[in-house]
Amino acid sequence: MAENNEQNPENCTHDCSTCGANCGSRHDPADLIATPHEGSLIKNVIGVLSGKGGVGKSAVTELLAVQLAKAGKKVGILDADITGPSIPKAFGLTERAMGDETTIYPVVTKDLNIDVMSINLLLENPSDPVVWRGALIGGTVRQFYTDVLWKDIDYLLVDMPPGTGDVALTVFQSIPLDGIVVVTTPQDLVSMIVGKAIKMAGLMNIPVLGLIENMSYVSCPDCGKKISIFGESKLDAVAAEYDLPVLARLPIDPTLVSAVDAGQIESYANAQVTDEIDKAIGMIK
Repeated sequence: MAENNEQNPENCTHDCSTCGANCGSRHDPADLIATPHEGSLIKNVIGVLSGKGGVGKSAVTELLAVQLAKAGKKVGILDADITGPSIPKAFGLTERAMGDETTIYPVVTKDLNIDVMSINLLLENPSDPVVWRGALIGGTVRQFYTDVLWKDIDYLLVDMPPGTGDVALTVFQSIPLDGIVVVTTPQDLVSMIVGKAIKMAGLMNIPVLGLIENMSYVSCPDCGKKISIFGESKLDAVAAEYDLPVLARLPIDPTLVSAVDAGQIESYANAQVTDEIDKAIGMIK
């Protein structure tokens, strides 16, 4: 007989595949999926995930959103990184999101009409820390899907917090993701942690659409030579190990940092980066 993981929660995979028949926590996974706001029409939901922080996951989310919008798609960004929200800053959003008893309305970006919902759009002071426990953070992320009016969205991008903790689990269990994109960088350590993110997605039966390597190289401004400042990339080996496509390799670009800091990500136009993002979009559509 299978061991009851209600008594041994450290063995639980959260998908009931290892749980004993009498486990009181057993649920049909379909029962956990949240229902979007009745006025929402969302065609595709894609999560952007990294195994750890500091790899530029939010920047990749922003670039994907901008290039999709420039291609004529209606795009939304659900900022699930509750304790480290950065999406509003990149788009220059300073107004607070409005709502009523039944609905929260996303804030729309000024140039490309991208719908954005982030905790920083609800705080009176965006610099105030969010000092919440995991259950409250997870509930907020769920509300960003159920209570926000995501109207006529072709692609809803979910900017997930780094790692494989409570909030990532909440997203995987409650938001009907069509797939995730995993963001990495060339270092060995990051490649190892990427494996954890991929395996978590597999446990939750979420398709991994592919890998995007950020900070892959820097181009010499004089000769154009690509310099691998973090060492040789292990991306191809990781992709082969998990049988996943490499969607893009993004260079380090100081002008991208400047655009994000200035809230002007919508006008960012370095073809070396945007062409790679367009290639990634073409592979995951």
